[in-house]
Amino acid sequence: MIYKPPQQKLLRWIALFLIGTFLQFLFYIPTPVLSQNSNSCSNITAPLTPEEKTYARGAWQYFVKNYQPATGFTNSTGGYPSGTLWDMGNYLMALNAARWLNLTDQADFDARLNKFLTTLSSLKLFEDTLPNKVYNAANAQMVDYGNNPLERGLGWSALDVGRILAAFDVIRTCHPQYNDWLKGIVAKWQVARSLKDGQLFGATVLPDNKTLLVQEGRLGYEEYGARGYGLWGFSAPKAIALEPFKLVEINGVQIPVDTRDFKSTNANNYVVSESYILDGIEFGLQGELADFAAKVLDVQKRRYDTTGQLTAVTEDNIDQAPYFLYNTVYANGANWVTITDANQPYPQFRSISTKAAFGWHYLFPDNAYAQKVFDAVKDLRSPDDSGYYAGIYEESKQPNKALTGNTNGLILEILYYKAKGNHPLIASGSASVSTGKPSENASPATPSNQPNSTVTTPIATPANISKPTEVAVAPIPPVDSPQPSSNLKLDQPLSVIERRYAEAAWGYFQANYHSKSGLIDDRSDFKGATLWGLGDYLAGLHAARSLDIITPKEFDQRTRHLLAALTKLPLFAGELPGRGYDTRSLQPVDYGGNPIPEGNGWSALDLGRILAALYNLKTCHPEYTAAVDKIVLDWSYLRVVREGILSSATVTKEQDGRSLTRVNPETRLGYEEYAARAFQLWGFNVDGSVIGGEYQTALVEGVKIPIQRHRTDTNSKVNQYTVSNPFLLYALEFGLDPQMRSLFEPIFQAQAERYRRTGTLTASATTLIDRKPYTVHSTITGKGESWVALGDDGQPVPKGRVVSTAVAFAYHALLPENKYSQELLQGTTDLYNPLAGFYEGFYEATGKTAVGFTSSTNSMILQSLLYKGMNRQPLIRPTTTMNSPWWVAVNKGNSGRGLPNTPTQRTRLISDSSGSYWVSGSENTPLVTGTKVTE
Repeated sequence: MIYKPPQQKLLRWIALFLIGTFLQFLFYIPTPVLSQNSNSCSNITAPLTPEEKTYARGAWQYFVKNYQPATGFTNSTGGYPSGTLWDMGNYLMALNAARWLNLTDQADFDARLNKFLTTLSSLKLFEDTLPNKVYNAANAQMVDYGNNPLERGLGWSALDVGRILAAFDVIRTCHPQYNDWLKGIVAKWQVARSLKDGQLFGATVLPDNKTLLVQEGRLGYEEYGARGYGLWGFSAPKAIALEPFKLVEINGVQIPVDTRDFKSTNANNYVVSESYILDGIEFGLQGELADFAAKVLDVQKRRYDTTGQLTAVTEDNIDQAPYFLYNTVYANGANWVTITDANQPYPQFRSISTKAAFGWHYLFPDNAYAQKVFDAVKDLRSPDDSGYYAGIYEESKQPNKALTGNTNGLILEILYYKAKGNHPLIASGSASVSTGKPSENASPATPSNQPNSTVTTPIATPANISKPTEVAVAPIPPVDSPQPSSNLKLDQPLSVIERRYAEAAWGYFQANYHSKSGLIDDRSDFKGATLWGLGDYLAGLHAARSLDIITPKEFDQRTRHLLAALTKLPLFAGELPGRGYDTRSLQPVDYGGNPIPEGNGWSALDLGRILAALYNLKTCHPEYTAAVDKIVLDWSYLRVVREGILSSATVTKEQDGRSLTRVNPETRLGYEEYAARAFQLWGFNVDGSVIGGEYQTALVEGVKIPIQRHRTDTNSKVNQYTVSNPFLLYALEFGLDPQMRSLFEPIFQAQAERYRRTGTLTASATTLIDRKPYTVHSTITGKGESWVALGDDGQPVPKGRVVSTAVAFAYHALLPENKYSQELLQGTTDLYNPLAGFYEGFYEATGKTAVGFTSSTNSMILQSLLYKGMNRQPLIRPTTTMNSPWWVAVNKGNSGRGLPNTPTQRTRLISDSSGSYWVSGSENTPLVTGTKVTE
């Protein structure tokens, strides 16, 4: 055989090309549509202040002074003509920000980008596959990290590829005229070669000149890089998942840490700020990553609280050897270490990072600590106008005078994010996230506020998913100055830890507040509210003010806004507020979020929740009395209170298309009793619905558990189940009268007994979960079974039982000396995102967090903390006056709207040796006369 090396070499390259092409198709999925349109890029809704414009101009000067006209690239560090693909991504993000912030005009933008893309298109690739790890910025040659030319190159970095792919997406979205050019560049690169087994793989050259593929990325950066790939249709499901990770307690905070450390993988598992900041400003923090980011910020605050040392740690260049360090929260088994990539320690060079401080401040603009650390670096610019320095050394207090594209690019990107009204630069729908959440079939109701719902949840259809017109509601006019009774005095002030919990719970109501309408979403994943949810909000608002979590000014502004919104809600049949409303348009919606202009009935239980909250607002803040009474006097109670019992209205569709309204008695265990007590506060005779009569029970853990009330006034067949929520809310607000105590104590005892028998923490409640059916009832007993998890349709939810955070807090507030309530609290107190609120709880079966946030959970936590501060007195306080507009109207009689017959409350607050509690004031109220055990 004749030897023909050139032909064999040619065949080998052809084979490699075909393999690469095959892999490209193997890992490629269709590219999503552009994540947003160019109009949204220019939509500056929060223009920079004059001071912020100074920040932006200062950062942009770095790129002006470090521009390489021959290539269109910029230096990665001041005066040093070298750069990685990550640095190139930084520059593209900075260039885009500079254009929309008017730091450069369109002609200059185009000239810079054209030169950049021309050079990038012709770059020599490592093994003709992907860009080399680093290039000379002045001549675009492949080099090593010392900027020495290399014919072959060093390999490629998958994380750097992910970074520039994210930047490409922003450029093609905001400047669509470059889309085809960018698609051509990506098509030339064999991106799929950097993907294997659903993970990101970089390439490195070994001493024997062989190429080795190495898995890249640890928790934080791995997910960020994978999102960049996803924007261009390349799937890396394992990389975008959070696992494997563990929680490590640092300064009292549970910090997520990748379990793949330096010892086992020769790669650092450092926890730093920048990956979470990038994720936040570009993709929007979602799911557990949002929680992780908040914790990474919080632990740095805790270090400051403990040591007095301002802390903002991330990787940075420094102005002396070894020139690049990772300032970490945690790395390779140690806290607060500063290391090189080779894991060599340099604690003397730990620094406050300028880019980290900017990032945290603008991601969390209301965070006082983020403001403090930002103030320390916001003017840390070089005197010769060359950009921002990298930071301040902790030990020497001197500036770290390294000037980098990373620091200045990130500052520009952050300021652009701020100018866009804190909207992520890349739309959330353009890249997958690791934590799923409901996108359809999600009810606007919080789990506990629609217990009487028996209809199937409608599916939101494409025609009505479009964003509704937001209604701007003007707050009611200012009321009189707060009266002395408004200044609630706490018997027991919050501890430092309890205050942190209260602030976290209030975070839900900050994060889900609609500034135009004044309403709060019942749950964070759905733009809807019920009257029960608004009652939760009002109760939480009162608790936050009483605990001094919010100022009197914020309380007044929010209260006046909410009261105004309540007057604008369309009433079902002109009588009462309906079951659900869109929190933006204030229009009625069903439980799938679909508009229903005619409404879908009302819930007496929801009305009871809002009536209790409004009554307490009048009592504790009398200055709002006239406004509150005006709202409730607009409603008609003719059909909700009938013959001494509470009734709710539902709407059904007949086959011929007609809508029929049906009004039936409320029989949901616990909720009916709670709502009835609230109606009694306003003088209604609801003796048939208040606590009392004979309750049927079932034996659970050797304890008689109430399952339903024996009654002859209705044959309503409602899906009954027993959970803790309504009994806890009743106990917190109304106290435990002897009748309620006889139901409350067995319910708690059964859960404690189950824990003692099985070791399974049990806090049975109705909660939100992040998968179908989205709402789960973790029952004590339901449908004849003990400890079963049920959906709203009564169907079992396998492994769906959740240990409720709210229930744990409430039981501990009510029974602080009980060992089991103490165990419950210890198991749930860390389940919060400082800026989004407390999670619903954790799954009994796996221990994993039940991802989701609701007003119900966070309101109950705030109320539980207030109950403790009030020395365990009922939260609903008695009124001191009976001459308000409501009672005047009742006294007039013949209102035509079903007002009470006499201007007298049907319940009163009393105290005895067992404590304080509300009891019925009517002589006709039946007592609990007996129980019937169902085996």
